[in-house]
Amino acid sequence: MAGQQLVNVGFGNYVLASRVVAIVNPLSSPMRRLRDDAKAEGRLVDVSQGRKTRAILVTDSNHVILSAISADTLGQRFAQTGPSDTSNDYEDEDDI
Repeated sequence: MAGQQLVNVGFGNYVLASRVVAIVNPLSSPMRRLRDDAKAEGRLVDVSQGRKTRAILVTDSNHVILSAISADTLGQRFAQTGPSDTSNDYEDEDDI
């Protein structure tokens, strides 16, 4: 796994940045259906630790990951994994 970036999606859980296709807000009806369909098909991974789901991540393998970290915060974390980024300040999980 050398050279691949891991991104913290909350509570010590990490995903490979290169595998994530989308980070979306879970409040819309289509996203609720996406979550329900993934659960029925065994493709749902819940890393929210029982807290309110604030973001849904969709992977290239069609898995759906529920996170208690907001979509905006996750977007910033994924942006920091880009090759042009040189900063080392990482946001904590204070917004949970």
